[in-house]
Formats: sequence, structure tokens, C-alpha cells
Amino acid sequence: MVSIISVAKAAGVSNKTVSRVINGEPYVTEETRERVEKAIRDLGYIPNMAARLIRSSRSNTFGIITDYVSTTPYSVDIVRGIQDWANANGKTILMANTGGSSKREADIWKMFQSHRIDGVLYVTMYRRTVDPEAGDVRIPTVMINCRPQTDELLPSIEPDDYQGAQDLTRYLLDRGHRKIGYIRLNPILLGAQLRLDAFRKTAADFGLAEGDLSIRLGMEGPVGAEKNYVFAVATEMLQQKDRPTAIMSGNDEMTIQVYIAAMALGLRIPEDVSIVGFDDFRTVSLALKPELTTAALPYYDLGLEGAELLNSVVAGNKAPSSRVMPCKLVERTSVRSV
Repeated sequence: MVSIISVAKAAGVSNKTVSRVINGEPYVTEETRERVEKAIRDLGYIPNMAARLIRSSRSNTFGIITDYVSTTPYSVDIVRGIQDWANANGKTILMANTGGSSKREADIWKMFQSHRIDGVLYVTMYRRTVDPEAGDVRIPTVMINCRPQTDELLPSIEPDDYQGAQDLTRYLLDRGHRKIGYIRLNPILLGAQLRLDAFRKTAADFGLAEGDLSIRLGMEGPVGAEKNYVFAVATEMLQQKDRPTAIMSGNDEMTIQVYIAAMALGLRIPEDVSIVGFDDFRTVSLALKPELTTAALPYYDLGLEGAELLNSVVAGNKAPSSRVMPCKLVERTSVRSV
């Protein structure tokens, strides 16, 4: 087995210098660091993480607790952002998926504590208010895509659903649309109300009355077992005598049914009705023809910035209680000017 002594001899440095390079400590010149790293690669040296943990008060490891994120397309980009940050900063990631089970989550917190995890990134698939099942476990924590329900001051980083919906509504209004339909996302989701509020407020700011807007509920019920009304309400909306010239959908997946409803009625997109979504769920937004104009949830950036925020918290820096990241408008071909 290759030892640290072998690496030091091959690199022509002291054992302490090798240790400093392995642990990412300062006081090592770039030339020396490169020489030691080359010796590590050439000899195939693997640091003893258990021994490092005993010597240090930190494990250099972040834990991720997720509900369904690690098995969900595109929201898994949150995890990818965290992992990329960890790779660039010499951190190890330990991830555990709760599957929505409170008992499983409580067990994970205890397991992380026993492994002396430096900090936890608490990630949810759907943006919502939630309290981690940490019990009496106290580990520095940053919440991603969610916020604490109680007054406990856990810093959070979330997408700016309000800004995204505001930009989409302005986009339609700037192109002359004054009769606009809106099909609401499941009301139990935090982002659903923010998106609806932004739509209503922005339309009002442009001088539209409530009578100019057709707002319908598209989904409701427990997440994963919702009642879905999208096709029916889209059909009803498009059959109105004075039908909307544009429809804004709660998310991209719901938009599929809006497209189908329009085509079933012989309407062309965007010539007869313009349509926008939300999320930039690219399996949908790029597959639909014409391709869908939407607002992109910044999943990857949430993970990347969330890891950086946690690192700051672990270092003892004061973190903002809540931070939002913009949802960029993605212009494609599903909207025409009126």
C-alpha cells in the first residue's frame, strides 16, 4: 500500500507538505503543489479519510437530503449543481433520498450526525414550505427550493416564481395580447400562488380588467395524485365566443394538454392562439411544435449557489434568511404579436 511517506519521497518534499496539499491548506507554492499532485497520481496514493476525520474537527463532507429530486428529470440538476461545486472545492457529497417518508428522514439526520457531516443541503422537488425532521440533531443547514414553515432561521435559496410569471405576462402584453387565459397550477404548491399573483398584478398594471382575464383551476389535490382539469378547462376557454388570444399555463407539462385542446378545435398555434408555459421542462418545451415559450426554473444554479451558501454558513458567516434566483424567460415560437 502506498503511504504518505512514499509520496513525499517521490515529490522531494516533507510528509507535512504532502499533508497540506491533500487537505487543501495554504503555505504551499503552486510548483510544489503540482509536484505533489503528480506523485499522488503516479503512485496511485489514496488518502485515509478516516484518519483525516480523527485529526480534524471537520469531515469535509456535505450531506444532501432530498424527497424525490434524485429520481426526477431536470430537478436532478439541483444535485448536479451541488456536485459540480463540491468537485471544484474539494468536498465530498453524501446523498440520501427520503421518498417522502418522515421516519426515513429522521433516520438520515441521525446518520449524518454520526458521520460528522459538516453541513446539510435540504432539497425538495416541489417548491414549498416545510420543516426538516431533524429532531434534536443540530447541523448547519441550507434549504434549496423550499423554505422553513416555522420561525426557525434556516437560510433558504429558491426560484423567483413571481418574477418569472411577471416577465411572461409582460411578454404577452408587450405583443398586444389583451384577452388572456390563465390555467392555474395546483394551489398547494408555493410557486402556484406566486405565479398567479404576478399574472394578476402585471395584467392590472397594464390596465386590464378582471373581465379581460379567464382564470381557471387546472389541477388540485395531493402532489402525485392530483385531479387534472387542464384539457377540459382549456377546451372551454377556447370555445368562448370572445376567446383569449393567449393562454398562460401553470407549468410546461400542463401546456401539453392546452396544445391538444387547441388542435382538437382546429386552432393553430400561434396564429389563432398564443401559448406560454413555465419551468422550461425541455422534454416538453422543445418537443412541442411550435416550440414553447416559457420561464426556466434555475435548478442547476440553485444547487451551485446553495452549496456555496452552505459553505459560508459552515465557516461561521452570517447568511441571508432567504434568497431568490431569477427564472429566465426563454423565447421560442409559440407566441405571435397581435
